Amino acid sequence: MTNLFVQVEIHQQSQLPFVLYCKPNSDRIVGLFQQNDHLYFIESFEETGFVFAPFDGNTMSYIPHEYSDIIVEKVSYSDFYFDKIAAFSIDDEAKNAFVDLVQKGVNVIKMNQFQKVVLSRKEKVALYDFDLETTFKKLVHSYPTAFNYCFFHPKIGLWIGATPEQFLRINDKNIQTVALAGTQKAAFIDNVIWGKKEIEEQQLVTDFIVSSLNKKVDVIVVSKPYTITAGSLCHIKTDISAILKSNTHLKDIITSLHPTSAVCGLPKEEAKTFILTNEQYDREYYSGFLGELNIDVASTNTAQSDLFVNLRCMKIVDDFAEVFVGCGVTKDSIPEAEYQETVNKSLTMKKCIQ
Repeated sequence: MTNLFVQVEIHQQSQLPFVLYCKPNSDRIVGLFQQNDHLYFIESFEETGFVFAPFDGNTMSYIPHEYSDIIVEKVSYSDFYFDKIAAFSIDDEAKNAFVDLVQKGVNVIKMNQFQKVVLSRKEKVALYDFDLETTFKKLVHSYPTAFNYCFFHPKIGLWIGATPEQFLRINDKNIQTVALAGTQKAAFIDNVIWGKKEIEEQQLVTDFIVSSLNKKVDVIVVSKPYTITAGSLCHIKTDISAILKSNTHLKDIITSLHPTSAVCGLPKEEAKTFILTNEQYDREYYSGFLGELNIDVASTNTAQSDLFVNLRCMKIVDDFAEVFVGCGVTKDSIPEAEYQETVNKSLTMKKCIQ
């Protein structure tokens, strides 16, 4: 066991907060180990540390850099192997409930109450001999292009994820974000053909981000959409970069973008109201955001923030993993197909805990 995971074990036994994470295409795992069990909240957005924000965005917790010990280790895959095929079964009752929810969303969209809504569900998976170190290494090994993390706070719980989506990267006045939507299971990226529903959904996400940023930036550049892979899944991605106006602050950008239409819908408030009224469960930190706030921990660069949308994640509760998955719903959505999309997404987590 390395120094990093020795410290993880000590913090777990002492019920002290910590976070491990590995950035996309990075060869380093960073660990922040808080020195007390206090639950800190973001107030001014000038704080430095690792932020962990929920979907509703009302209270944003963080692990402060100033009250944490830091350990950085190189990623190592030596003597490490596991079966990549995850077993799964269909819960007909849960499937029918989600199909009905999606159909309700489609019906409301056709009534012109909103253009898009992102609907989700939570699946409970039994754990046998769960080991945090092994699970985290599986994530890093399986999803090197994702933001892999493990966050623990005794007042929040243990969360683990491998998200493919950047929320926001800021370095001084330069910002970068992405529009990511559409999901397809494909063995080879060259074989992917996108349908009207996925193309429209992705364009809605792009338009939302651009319109949210327009009055807050001097220059904005939007790439053409292209296909990327995340594990065994493919998505449509658009890169967006901009230069902040001199009077624009980080808080202005985050509050205008979160939750993005990639996890909520359009218009945002109408879609969010539908979600909170109809999903019948608490998303908690799923589809929130997380990452380094006002600091690159490994280099202590205080001009940088590197934040990600909390997708492809699970919460460990006793001997179960609560796996969170969702899908974007538009007027062209087919409820059965949307349910299958959530099944495909759930395998991201399942294959690392089974």
